[in-house]
Amino acid sequence: MKYKLGIDVGGTFTDFFLVGDDGSALIHKTLSTPEDSSIGFITGTREIAEKLNLELSTFINEINTIVHGTTVATNAILTMNGAKTALITTKGFRDALEMRRGIREERYNNHYKNVKPLVPRYLRYTINERTDASGKSLIPVKTSELDEIIVNIKKEDVKAIAICFMNSYLNSEHEKFATEYLRATLPDLFISASFEVLPSVRFYERVSTTCINAYIGVVIDKYLESLLGKLHEINFKGKLMIMQSNGGIVTPEVARKIAAVTVLSGPAAAPIAGAYYAELLGYNNCITMDMGGTSFDTSLVVNRKCVTSTDGEIDRHRIALPTLDIITIGAGGGSIGWIDKGGLLQMGPKSAGALPGPISYDCGGTEPACTDADLILGYLDPNFFAGGKYILNKEKTVSLTRKTLGEPLGMDVVKTAAGMYRVINMNMAQGVRQVSVERGYDPREFLLLCAGGAGPIHAGEICRELEIPMFVVPDVASIFCAAGMLLGDLKHDYVRSYMTWFSKIEKNKFLSFYDDMKTEAIATLTEEGISKEKIEYYPSLDIRYVGQFHEVPLEVTMNDITNFNTDSIAEAFHKEHNRKFGYELKQEGTELEIINVRLRAVGVTEKPLSLSGNKEAGAETLEQALKGRRQAYVPEVDKMQEIPVYNGDILINNFKIEGPALIEQINTTIFIGASYNCETGIGGTFIVYNKFLMPNGFEKKLQTLKINK
Repeated sequence: MKYKLGIDVGGTFTDFFLVGDDGSALIHKTLSTPEDSSIGFITGTREIAEKLNLELSTFINEINTIVHGTTVATNAILTMNGAKTALITTKGFRDALEMRRGIREERYNNHYKNVKPLVPRYLRYTINERTDASGKSLIPVKTSELDEIIVNIKKEDVKAIAICFMNSYLNSEHEKFATEYLRATLPDLFISASFEVLPSVRFYERVSTTCINAYIGVVIDKYLESLLGKLHEINFKGKLMIMQSNGGIVTPEVARKIAAVTVLSGPAAAPIAGAYYAELLGYNNCITMDMGGTSFDTSLVVNRKCVTSTDGEIDRHRIALPTLDIITIGAGGGSIGWIDKGGLLQMGPKSAGALPGPISYDCGGTEPACTDADLILGYLDPNFFAGGKYILNKEKTVSLTRKTLGEPLGMDVVKTAAGMYRVINMNMAQGVRQVSVERGYDPREFLLLCAGGAGPIHAGEICRELEIPMFVVPDVASIFCAAGMLLGDLKHDYVRSYMTWFSKIEKNKFLSFYDDMKTEAIATLTEEGISKEKIEYYPSLDIRYVGQFHEVPLEVTMNDITNFNTDSIAEAFHKEHNRKFGYELKQEGTELEIINVRLRAVGVTEKPLSLSGNKEAGAETLEQALKGRRQAYVPEVDKMQEIPVYNGDILINNFKIEGPALIEQINTTIFIGASYNCETGIGGTFIVYNKFLMPNGFEKKLQTLKINK
């Protein structure tokens, strides 16, 4: 037997999804180890070997590939715990990193503070070099200036250097010279140059992305070195691949060089899994929501493609590398409830994490969290959390929640927990609005795919708030990102800035950009073990109307590029601009302008036969799956009621469950509100739909969803 293993390190749990070459699958979770994520990584691997009754050495030899998503880079930025970094830039542009684009994010808030730059001013150095706007070298780099900077860098004990010169995207000679000189002189420092990270127009975006890469580069390098060392100790001989922010995978060597590609490494797998399930269920569009222990991530899949953005931010720091368009907010099972200065109940973004965790974990936590509210409201069985692996302390949870929140609010403990439940649901609904409504999409027209260990308890209320008629809970919902990692292909994104009006495009120059990018892609992917026949190319263009400030990313076909079909590209741009902003300027004859040409090269990998958890024993009747009844909070009537509880791990045939009810699985619990019905469908999925919102023809659609393929 040979295996592929997906591993997603979260803030509270580390998730594992193991798939055998015969289609068998195994789901596993273990507590994360924030002090060193690689410890939880290895611990969970040992526990899986024990589950399979195998020696670790035997099990490791049977794993061909491990695909790993990590939050190490994200956490380094969020906690400002990256490497001490210096910036070397062109004279006169020392403060561009801190000035950003000069736009105040909250223009009417006089107390709003600028984000603290990753590189403080005293570590930002300039040299008197210059390349003009056409790419011509005017003033070369002088080694004497670099030597002066090196003296200061050594004195300040800097660990990483970012290099970003004005107009280097047109001519990178100066940056290359400085980079080579510094790497030869300071071999122990992590040195990042913009021509390697982001060779495109817009100085702030380029310098910010390069600084992020340098700031987290040392952290990622140390983490991967530690992880590779531990894997070597247990004699792992297979391939380790790292999940990127763009939904693709790369080798550890690439991740250590361009660390910024891992900023959204973990959450990026959810849209990939979402696209898989949307296709499986016959849908083109879906919204994925993944509620874990610390955060809530949501994203869009349109026409079975994950929506990508080059305008991303991480804690207000701009990162212009192509990333999946994911909205992340501090709303998870560990999100802590608190009372603001106005006496209003709030939830998150502060999280109890894995340690000490929520009060109910009984590991030292004293502040009520979302998981504690779910326990008080009856959604969780204190003796069956994670299948009984962890026993929750309900008595302590009730006592501290009453004391910390209930008494100050003047409410009993159930009403307090219900308030916590409502607040966090509204927070998550707002996150879904951000990724859909604010992008020009109506969430009511999308299928909602619900994932994360905590997600299915809250999905119904999120859907009611947004009038989404249906949500689906996949069989692998609790480890959705870990499963999505096994679907990832090797992906590399390339960009060349080419600013010109459509009417003035030089055909040969335009095509040469794509030829250069394809050549670079082939070299990289071939080195990673992908044959030319398995490489696919997806070109795109950043276009705007002349005079506009922002451009529109437009996906095009290689046929349009190679045949230089500008009329087809222009027509597609007008339609996309109209969809996004509600108007187009085609009739006015407004000229179009290209800003960047882009190419995504995809090295197609072999996919698992199935993403199903492969339940073995199934109930013949619904009564066989009934575990009992218990008191649980029903939002539609705003009170506790006795409702049935079913064993979801044996519900694999076509069953219909009317709400209110609970479906318990080892790794997650689904709450079906009074407004909902639930039916079991393809691949062990649970299809939960609002009885009062279903459109005409839904019954026919439901039958297709329930057909096992």
